[in-house]
Amino acid sequence: MSATPESSAPAVGMLYPGHSAEDDFPRFETLLGGDVALPVTHTLMNVDAHHVEQLRDWGRDDLLAAGADEAGAVDALVWTCTSGSFCYGWDGAHAQADALARHAGVPASSTSLAFAHALRARGIDTVSIAATYPADVASLFCEFLRATGVEVVHVASHEVITAAEVGTFDRARLFAIAESGDHPRAQAVLLPDTAFHTAEHLDALDAHVGKPVLTANQVSVWEALRLVGAPLARPRLGALFRARESV
Repeated sequence: MSATPESSAPAVGMLYPGHSAEDDFPRFETLLGGDVALPVTHTLMNVDAHHVEQLRDWGRDDLLAAGADEAGAVDALVWTCTSGSFCYGWDGAHAQADALARHAGVPASSTSLAFAHALRARGIDTVSIAATYPADVASLFCEFLRATGVEVVHVASHEVITAAEVGTFDRARLFAIAESGDHPRAQAVLLPDTAFHTAEHLDALDAHVGKPVLTANQVSVWEALRLVGAPLARPRLGALFRARESV
């Protein structure tokens, strides 16, 4: 698959489960200035619930392959779901992305792998987590990060069951959850749920917490740019996208 010849901008298909914060990605496109397209394709979410059995169902190879087929001609794909990738573990998340890439014939990744790649690129090895998920699901994200050599020093788990509910959270709730996850030893705070609307708040989140706050949709877009070789230094998208020397 490849981008349509009429468009000079590379296109990265964002495979997104269900409906909650998919409207973040048109906002990211605008903030990027239009040099990378981020078309969203909704994948099947049989049950909207942050339970391990359901999360593993969201990330089935056949469902992602169907999403890739629907996405059509793109230059890369990102499975834009953190819990539906880290719930398979470190090796399983790589196998999931590899299967998607083989099926689609283009590079593919996921939000969980995007977190790992972004932390490595920024030299961040000590983090805290502000999770909307129940504690058992949040613990799987911790295990995933630890498999990469990242130390997790604090986890705040907010026990929200559905992605749809997270998608309704306003700026004040977003900031409060981010703040709850902070820890003095953490170099960054991670917000792993792609159901959060964060595109318009990234610089403000960093300033509010006083350190980089990496959100799921933000790292998914960073990964999309990385996959197609687009510039990663961008304004208004938080510390992750700022030139290394300025972070």
